[in-house]
Amino acid sequence: MTYFEPGTAITASKLPLDNSFASLPPAFYTRLMPTPLPAPYLVAVSAPAAALIGLTPAQVADSLDILAGNAAPERAEPLAAVYSGHQFGVWAGQLGDGRAMLFGDVATAEGPMELQWKGAGLTPYSRMGDGRAVLRSSIREFLCSEAMHGLGIPTSRALSVAGSDQGVMRETVETSAVVVRMAPSFVRFGSFEHWFYRNKNDELKVLADYVIDRFYPELRAEANPYQAFLAEVTRRTAHMIAHWQAVGFMHGVMNTDNMSILGLTLDYGPFGFMEAFNSDHICNHTDQQGRYSYANQPQVGHWNCYALGQALLPLIGEVDATQAALDVYQPEFAAKMDELLHAKLGLTILTEQADADRALFDAMFALMQANSVDFTLFFRRLGGVKAADASGDEPLRDLFIDRPAFDAWAAQYRARLQAEASDDAARQLAMNKVNPKYVLRNYLAQVAIEKSQNKDFTEVERLLTVLQRPYDEQPEHDQYAALPPDWASHLEVSCSS
Repeated sequence: MTYFEPGTAITASKLPLDNSFASLPPAFYTRLMPTPLPAPYLVAVSAPAAALIGLTPAQVADSLDILAGNAAPERAEPLAAVYSGHQFGVWAGQLGDGRAMLFGDVATAEGPMELQWKGAGLTPYSRMGDGRAVLRSSIREFLCSEAMHGLGIPTSRALSVAGSDQGVMRETVETSAVVVRMAPSFVRFGSFEHWFYRNKNDELKVLADYVIDRFYPELRAEANPYQAFLAEVTRRTAHMIAHWQAVGFMHGVMNTDNMSILGLTLDYGPFGFMEAFNSDHICNHTDQQGRYSYANQPQVGHWNCYALGQALLPLIGEVDATQAALDVYQPEFAAKMDELLHAKLGLTILTEQADADRALFDAMFALMQANSVDFTLFFRRLGGVKAADASGDEPLRDLFIDRPAFDAWAAQYRARLQAEASDDAARQLAMNKVNPKYVLRNYLAQVAIEKSQNKDFTEVERLLTVLQRPYDEQPEHDQYAALPPDWASHLEVSCSS
């Protein structure tokens, strides 16, 4: 696809921007310009994200003022969107883009891609905030957005991070940053809740029609397009969360204002990847009740879909029809999770083995929890187990304190492999394509952050390179796949950013 006329200088300032969201009535947003970031410097650029919008990393880097929000592309129409939401299960009322500004969308080979500054200054929706993002959280969002894409999980993307020595107060004084992030749409569940709770059914319909026509046009042929829309969003959400569970990803803040209407992983805050397996692990230090623990994510995803269903009820028209749309969640999640677990264990789904496979999976997770086994290493090393004998068990067995308990489970697993005449080499190759060797562990991000705070961005660049190919062996980067050091257990992440 060609994005520019031949001979045109390709720069971020010349991006052929549209802004479909700006075509909605003014009640949906506030037009404004970002607040300039003093003396910005470039932290990182994602080459694959840049390529998606027709730019090279050099062309992005040459547009630092645009990356920092100190200038806007020629065709930009910056705006902050309004929305509401449930936060930690409690209705929070009006929220909105308190530090984010959408400045347009670009036509790409994968469809429209919106570009948004995050950390670009005060908006009418900033409430008690300062409209800024800090370098720490900006690097984490940048790396995790691209890491999740590398894992094949639906996600927003991150184009760049620009930093500044400007201080902002969080728990301590930290420095500012702006992330340019990308997604087909940043409309969220809370965008619909906003109009429902204000009894603004006309605006609710305008938003629903906009999203359906732009992203789900095939649903117009359905008898009740709004019911079909809810069912499709519910299905996508169930699949997304199954993918999270399968790689041990924890979002940390699954509020309805952080849930994408397209089933994308959105708004990276206090996220984490499971290390020592504990199904009740809470990655967000702010979440003292554990609402968003690893084990609760599937249930909370369902709850959030119910909140969206409530908001769409005036358009769907009937409670039963709304319930029918929501009823797709549990079977879709269960089927996707079953599919992913079979792939992770290198097993074919066999109807006659269904009950035995569920018991095998349950015993596996119980064993992992009892032994605090590293989630990522377990599944990666599982590919080395041989169907005929225990000669390939040792690397995996070394992760367990209770070796006899592991041996007993491994014998059951081996018997299951033999039941389908599994080929060791082919199975390991397939398992390595779904069990990553590299994930964004908190301590890896922390090392990159601390170096960046001293203006050394080499670790961000190196991590980005590794995480973009998480399933490849990359032996030169083996240190990034090692067990975390002892000091990593003391790291805490929270909602402050």
